Amino acid sequence: MDPYEALGVSKTASAAEIKKAYRKIVKESHPDINPGDKAGEARFKAAAAAYDLLKDPEKRARFDRGEIDASGQERPEANYYRNYAGARDNPYRGGQRFDDYEDLSDFFSDFMRSQRGARGGAGHDHMHGFHSDGEDLRYRLEVPFMDAALGGTTRITLPDGSVLQVQIPRGIADGQTIRLKGKGGAPVGKGRQGDALVTVSVAPHKVFSREGDTIRVVLPITIDEAILGGKVEVPTISGPVNLTIPKGASSGQVLRLRGRGIAPRGREDRGDQLVELKIVAPPSVDDELASFFEAWKQKHSYDPRKGMKT
Repeated sequence: MDPYEALGVSKTASAAEIKKAYRKIVKESHPDINPGDKAGEARFKAAAAAYDLLKDPEKRARFDRGEIDASGQERPEANYYRNYAGARDNPYRGGQRFDDYEDLSDFFSDFMRSQRGARGGAGHDHMHGFHSDGEDLRYRLEVPFMDAALGGTTRITLPDGSVLQVQIPRGIADGQTIRLKGKGGAPVGKGRQGDALVTVSVAPHKVFSREGDTIRVVLPITIDEAILGGKVEVPTISGPVNLTIPKGASSGQVLRLRGRGIAPRGREDRGDQLVELKIVAPPSVDDELASFFEAWKQKHSYDPRKGMKT
């Protein structure tokens, strides 16, 4: 189905219009919203396949130029062979034309048989028929930060509307690829089924960031926690733990939690988590707090910017 028709937009529609049309169909026809509605499910799958193609500017341009079909696959080049085979100047044109073959494998089968006949039929039985491995198909998938860190399962809606289950390995990094054997293009003859190659992009997290196998967290602490020290709870990817804040801590100071980071793919040892302290003033300063610091300032004044003076 034409992707523009599937989304109900014109070929000149902007990226924003295409996205808006897709979201409208999702709200109206998603299987989770309308269970049992086969027509709605079919409409949703067609729209998902269409949006997957048209949201990518490069794919959209290639489709508009006729280089790929609605499923995102390269247009078959058989017509080029077909046109040449039918040309008058084709030196191999014989009694049977290329156009007479409905399937490319039939043409190669007949060609190989004719070659065996010309060579006496000896030693060429292994060339009977034409076999080719299926194409490896490439996809991109955004996964939640925690699924990339700890592993998980998600689904991809393919261009043809079918759904592919994907196991996210623990510790996978942004830009790495998952290979799903046998989930790619169909082979010709006795060839091997192609694979699906899924390149992962990791979504950002509101608390955690990642640098290799290291997790970083910015931890807000109060003025009294910075001055007096003590134990505070800090989040990690495997759950909250208690962290000891030293007396006289400063904003920007970094503390290390060993073994609380990422376990890389195929390994059990984990990286560390770095906790950067950030002193946060109270939401409002009352008279008591202001008076206390005024009195303290008179006796203990210091200049933290002294080393910056030139």
